[in-house]
Amino acid sequence: MLQKLSALNKDVQQYMLVTFNYWNFTLTDGALRMLVVLHFHQLGYSPLQIASLFLFYEFFGVVTNLIGGWLGAHLGLNKTMNIGLAMQIAALIMLAVPSEFLTVIWVMLAQALSGIAKDLNKMSAKSAIKTLVPPDQEGVLYKWIAVLTGSKNALKGCGFFLGGVLLAVIGFQGAVLAMAAILTAVLTLSLLLLGKDIGKAKNKVKFSQIFSKSRPINILSAARMFLFGARDIWFVVALPLYLGSVFGWAHSWVGGFLAVWVIAYGFVQSLAPKITGKSAAVPPDGKSAMNLTALSAVITVFIALAVQYSWLPELSIIAGLLIFGALFALTSSLHSYLIVSYARGDGVSLDVGFYYMANAMGRLIGTILSGWLYQSYGMAACLWFSCAFLAAAALISTALPRHQQI
Repeated sequence: MLQKLSALNKDVQQYMLVTFNYWNFTLTDGALRMLVVLHFHQLGYSPLQIASLFLFYEFFGVVTNLIGGWLGAHLGLNKTMNIGLAMQIAALIMLAVPSEFLTVIWVMLAQALSGIAKDLNKMSAKSAIKTLVPPDQEGVLYKWIAVLTGSKNALKGCGFFLGGVLLAVIGFQGAVLAMAAILTAVLTLSLLLLGKDIGKAKNKVKFSQIFSKSRPINILSAARMFLFGARDIWFVVALPLYLGSVFGWAHSWVGGFLAVWVIAYGFVQSLAPKITGKSAAVPPDGKSAMNLTALSAVITVFIALAVQYSWLPELSIIAGLLIFGALFALTSSLHSYLIVSYARGDGVSLDVGFYYMANAMGRLIGTILSGWLYQSYGMAACLWFSCAFLAAAALISTALPRHQQI
């Protein structure tokens, strides 16, 4: 096995190491989210209080992506990836204190550290691929991005299961310490084998360059913000509460269903290059992103109508969520390819970081609206706001670049 790995192209070896780092981080990140939800539910926290624990996680994702891109270009993506791993280890150790010390502020600070770590790791992984794929091989870039993005979400779903199992078997403190030990081993391997100065800009990078001056990237970033806001408006807080309070699902059923959904979502993302029906030589463009977003909006309208008028709401939610998930997975995977494709070769992390800043901003807005809208107006209102956000994303996407017609 080691001989086969050593015989591979150096760029492929580096891609595998970057992916391995990202996989391990994502698995523990998903497990940690489920551990926090279940453990603090056991401690008597309400669902909305639990959701508030993640606000710093999302807020610092906005800041990290904005600054992290500059750090990646300035220091190199190997360093930002390793810093992310180290910060996640620190966040896990912070949560290993006895339960009486797990105050809301302490947990929010640990989640803030974890959010910074997650976005440093994600930005580094996706930016690194741009530097490892020749500029004339867009089809290969699309496939590599789709595999990385899809596998990440599938593993995040697996992490939900892992978090529940670890909590039952070794408890909360034991679980976070076990994950910290695993990431320490991954970090050690990364420090030894990951290439130096991956993605480091050849020219001096000014801090003012964190804001993108590229029109396609600004348009795609705006569309991304509304796209992920649309998902999280009804998915983060409203959907789990709705499934439990209205349909009477047990917490284990809610967690299991959402975990399976995320795994399936990731699987569809990894198959995006095949599902879109485009050849490797001519991958999808901005028009494809617009069409997928518009179709997602139409599906969400039907779900909103079914919930508002109580027309088989349980079946409509489940079936609609599956269709929405498939379309959203394709759109998200395509977006992930487009941002790397649009990004500059020198200092790629600046463009990718700015884009994922918009992504994090959308998630933050969606998380806040999800709790407020559901508590004040119910599930139907969340879905209608999601429709409006998707319509805005589709409208913005009309300005994305398209392939020249021959």
